[in-house]
Amino acid sequence: MGSASHGATERIVASITAAIVERRLMPGTKLAEQKIADIFAVSRTIVRQALNQLSRDHLVTLSPARGAFVATPSVEEARQVFQVRGMLETAMVKALATSITDAQISQLRQHLQLEREAIARTDVPGRTRLLADFHVVLARMLGNTVLAELLNDLLNRSSLIALMYQSSHSAEHSQDEHSRIVEALAARDSKTATKLLTQHLSSVERNLHLDPRSPDLALALLPPTP
Repeated sequence: MGSASHGATERIVASITAAIVERRLMPGTKLAEQKIADIFAVSRTIVRQALNQLSRDHLVTLSPARGAFVATPSVEEARQVFQVRGMLETAMVKALATSITDAQISQLRQHLQLEREAIARTDVPGRTRLLADFHVVLARMLGNTVLAELLNDLLNRSSLIALMYQSSHSAEHSQDEHSRIVEALAARDSKTATKLLTQHLSSVERNLHLDPRSPDLALALLPPTP
């Protein structure tokens, strides 16, 4: 793939990913190749390459007969994503508490301020992106690029899960939890930072509606008995 084609492919991937994370594209939305090609002024071949990449990232589902759709993650997939995040992020915060610098604490506090400002002006796409990026910023502070990339992919999937299962976990609640994690890191308190991070992820997962009731077909279709 030439550099121009690669750049165009990555631009489409980044745009669709951002639209999912920022809640502008909902699960199950059809992604018509020709329409995307027209929007980005590229060939359908390039669009197909982008959709294939998004499929590998589990953000898009490809069907030979029906085309491409924004993925609709299952309940089991949602649980597994949060399980993996818990394992990765608790180890990450534990390590970071012993190595974090004053400059990194300042950087985190600046990020928290951006979160607060986005929440105050009801900037839903901005606050959604910033709240997710908080976790990637922590990973980057360890200097582990592979971890940061892994976590970024998991957070993109988490955003899709939150859309799919209508999370009731408020932005304000997440922001408050982030602030407490940063204060524990500033105190170099590994135990508290890890505990707060675990509670934060548990709280986010708990506020997803992962146990929808299956209606009884007879009860749903038959009129109630007088």
